[in-house]
Amino acid sequence: MSKDDAFRPKARRPRGLIDRRGPQLAAERDLVAKISRVYEAWGFEPLETSAFEYADALGKFLPDQDRPNEGVFSLLDDDEQWLSLRYDLTAPLARFVAENYDALPKPYRRWAAGPVWRNEKPGPGRFREFWQCDADTVGAASPAADAEMIAMACAALEAAGLSRDQYVVNYSSRRVLDALLQAIGVGEGDHAVRLIVLRAIDKLDRLGAAGVRDLLGGGRKDESGDFTKGAGLDQAQIEVILNFFAADDQAAVMNASFDMLSGNGAFEELTLIGGVLKSLGASGNAALDFSIVRGLEYYTGAVFEAQLISGDGASFGSIGGGGRYDDLVSRFKGQAIPATGFSVGVSRLAAALQQMAQTQADGPIVVLPFDPEGMADCFSIAQEVRAAGFSAEVYLGGSGPKAQLKYADKRNAPLAIILGGDERANGQVTVKDLKLGAKLSAEAGDDREAYKQAQDRIQQTIPRADLIAAVRKALS
Repeated sequence: MSKDDAFRPKARRPRGLIDRRGPQLAAERDLVAKISRVYEAWGFEPLETSAFEYADALGKFLPDQDRPNEGVFSLLDDDEQWLSLRYDLTAPLARFVAENYDALPKPYRRWAAGPVWRNEKPGPGRFREFWQCDADTVGAASPAADAEMIAMACAALEAAGLSRDQYVVNYSSRRVLDALLQAIGVGEGDHAVRLIVLRAIDKLDRLGAAGVRDLLGGGRKDESGDFTKGAGLDQAQIEVILNFFAADDQAAVMNASFDMLSGNGAFEELTLIGGVLKSLGASGNAALDFSIVRGLEYYTGAVFEAQLISGDGASFGSIGGGGRYDDLVSRFKGQAIPATGFSVGVSRLAAALQQMAQTQADGPIVVLPFDPEGMADCFSIAQEVRAAGFSAEVYLGGSGPKAQLKYADKRNAPLAIILGGDERANGQVTVKDLKLGAKLSAEAGDDREAYKQAQDRIQQTIPRADLIAAVRKALS
């Protein structure tokens, strides 16, 4: 085979996965650092578990999936046991606690951050790999532990940079759905039907009442033509569910349903959570919402979901959630071990914050060697800029001035520092404010004369000794 006939694989990214470059990675790392500082301030210790778990340890808990080897990425190990990439950070925690139960303090409080993988149908904003940052308390049965999770979630989101009018953490309890299903004749033995109802209600914010109505009934075909089997409820049952979960005044519905909700402890649970949230000063950003049920099957009690709110009051969707999962560790131990936790969707939160700001994070200041003989001086300048506390790099390609400036634009550099032959001879540098240039260019539009008049503001040649002061002024 000749060299020209050699096989060349097609460069292609796997479906549902993304490549993250500098600004996005930096934003996600920054979020993890800020959120984890809150978790540790509230007494949670860090824990890192492996990306792979035995498939049977993960369990049958994925949304829209009914078997461990569906919805996860799996491989058969050389000892004939199935390994799966973790679909969240909670199932590995349950395995870790069960494996190290005697050595751990009870309750055990831990936080963790890392990527998780789900082998499910990708869509807009829905990826097969994404980062989460979790905190969990294992061994505390009181709803006060759930309330603490909600309050800490509020603190974490504010540490991430959100103001109090930009988010809400809605909460409810799985016991509410259990009581309602029991009231309409869907008993605990109807596991398959209850699971479909659960997952249908979890889609209320995305599909609206009409879409959920179809899922509660005969089923629904989505835009791609895929059909999802429904729960098969009759119209009377469907109306009861929709009227309950879509009600405007949730507190009034709860009080009116006291007999039904008190029967399994849901009323008392939610009342205690509300009281603790008030004492923690978090009640202003935590709201009772019965439609919060969460799609993961392992939740057993309180459930909560963080929503990002835009300036006009619209929701960007879920950026985190969690709840009580008292049976997850018990699968391994055969004894009751209560647990509750909250997870921030780091990748989704970072993307939403960027969308809300409608800005791209600045790249480094780029030093451009218009005169190749001045390369050593360019490195000296970059080092000086870094010593002053700014990110900087030197252009190392072989192209001329025009291409160098294009490179700086592609790096989203706020400033370009130009060192040509004239600047070197005169002990000067040229500082070009690329962000200001882009702004003034957009404002000038087709008026090139106006743009030319702005050049003195965009680009200045200054003594080398004045460089850092000029950089600080431009970036202030």
